[in-house]
Amino acid sequence: MSHKPYKDFEPDWYTEVAPKDSYRYYMKWGDPAFNKPPKEGLYKLVKKIFGLTDEDFKNRRYLGLEKIDFDIPCTLSAEQIKTFKDIVGEENVAEDKISRASVCYGKTMLDILRLRHNIIENAPDIVIYPSTTEEVVKIVDFCKKEKINIYVYGGGSSVTRGPEAVKRGSVTLDLRKNFNKVISFNEKNQTITVQPGMSGPALEKLLNDAPKTLGAKRRYTCGHFPQSFEYSSVGGWAVTRGAGQNSTYYGKIEDIVISQEYVTPAGGIIKTDPVPRKACGPSIDQIMMGSEGAFGVLTEVTLKVFRFHPEDRVRFCYIFKSWEEGQEAMREVMQGEFGFPSAFRLSDEEETSFMLHLYSVEDNIVGKMLNTFGYAPGKRCLMLGFNDGDPALQKLIKKRLAKICKKHGAMALPGAVTKAWEGGRFNDPYMRDNMQDFGIIIDTLECAVDWDRMQDVYKSVRAYCKSRPKTICTTHISHCYPQGANLYFIFVIYTDDIQEFSDYHSGILDAIQKSGACMSHHHGIGKLFAPWLEGQLGSDEMNILRALKKHFDPDNIMNPGGTIGLDLEADQIVPIDVKWEKGKFRGI
Repeated sequence: MSHKPYKDFEPDWYTEVAPKDSYRYYMKWGDPAFNKPPKEGLYKLVKKIFGLTDEDFKNRRYLGLEKIDFDIPCTLSAEQIKTFKDIVGEENVAEDKISRASVCYGKTMLDILRLRHNIIENAPDIVIYPSTTEEVVKIVDFCKKEKINIYVYGGGSSVTRGPEAVKRGSVTLDLRKNFNKVISFNEKNQTITVQPGMSGPALEKLLNDAPKTLGAKRRYTCGHFPQSFEYSSVGGWAVTRGAGQNSTYYGKIEDIVISQEYVTPAGGIIKTDPVPRKACGPSIDQIMMGSEGAFGVLTEVTLKVFRFHPEDRVRFCYIFKSWEEGQEAMREVMQGEFGFPSAFRLSDEEETSFMLHLYSVEDNIVGKMLNTFGYAPGKRCLMLGFNDGDPALQKLIKKRLAKICKKHGAMALPGAVTKAWEGGRFNDPYMRDNMQDFGIIIDTLECAVDWDRMQDVYKSVRAYCKSRPKTICTTHISHCYPQGANLYFIFVIYTDDIQEFSDYHSGILDAIQKSGACMSHHHGIGKLFAPWLEGQLGSDEMNILRALKKHFDPDNIMNPGGTIGLDLEADQIVPIDVKWEKGKFRGI
């Protein structure tokens, strides 16, 4: 991808397509041919914050261009592999290293760092590409009989080590190739049923073109757009309880899912009724969502769909003089009972500065105007978003939102800022590949919190993040509710050291848990966050999950190795009671 040349020195960004047999090909975000080097203003800001010079950006390092190689022998027998080939066809079983490597990691920074350093610690023995539920039933039954571990790979965008095959004697079911079809579409009920390997863009295109692709009377949308949208799968959304950036209006995935079908080692197929609400005991749908493959394999999911009329979308953008004023305005909007915006986010002072640099606002006439009117650099906070739905509803939301923002001292900015964010919201992650080539690591953690604790959580987590010298920590509020919201931290550090990064990442999770926030609003738990889950939920609550695991999967063959904390040893569990002393969190 070409970009605007720098006026001064520009690093030699790596923009080639990496070889398909290289570590970089699989560690890189998204399209192998797409790159997004930072704009010059952002590059200079990063240099300033980290005390770096152009000399530090003249030598790229740990590019991961080496040919993939690892010594993890297959432990399955020839007879076992033949059985899998008999079930799905020889062409749908892969034994080569590249296929195994392609499903070994997700996209958390720990995964990317390991690939940069040519480290593949875990890989399945073989990769299987099923096509039907019947094939999945046969695979699960055979694996139960032979005590073979099963992992499932959807879009590969997990940031929690969710799909990593950490146990030997395992198979990974890769759903991308064949398990991605539409099962049914019901326009009267406004629902669609698909196989879980369908990607977000594929589903959205089908729905947007529904008159042609589905024989519908109108166009539709799924309403679910996580930042990983382009490389995430419908199944991944459900099993991790994901959220899209428009969730304030459309809801999280647990609000969008109507019914599901799972194959479990307990035998048979679990399939829930596709009705919008029921009072027939605890919800099986809610039990299975968030189980991250630890209870069974998701084989079908039925989703609500919504009318698609993007021409009616109304964008807004405001600048506040302080984080506190913006936060109060956001809460009042959500509690105003006049409808909700679709995308709705507020950036703190540090993130606002980055965004204004990223979208070339900081140094243009708009940036100068902000200074003139008292919206000072280092204090001002940016709110942006848009409204979806009926134009009359949008008109009301726009009017009331503007009144509340004005009450809290905000000034309206051109909608072009929001459009710029929309244009980059799915491809901003590409920047981290280029930056990390020079030791700049960008990663994220997020949490759910109620309004009355929002400021305390914000301050305490940032205090830990900033306890590391020369660290960037930007924060925004998003995915809002009348009772609270998601608090999202983006931290940027300068290091190549895997252990140093891992220790810092763990410290942030400690800080989130100690603050009283919920440690994940939409990223899920996986194996990376699992040690903190019992401290988050409580021991009695975890015992309920363990009982479910014992019922569905008594031999622990489904995504074993710590997924959602179900088979951790006692010394692996992080206690809730932690204390920050002299810059370090420690259990007490």
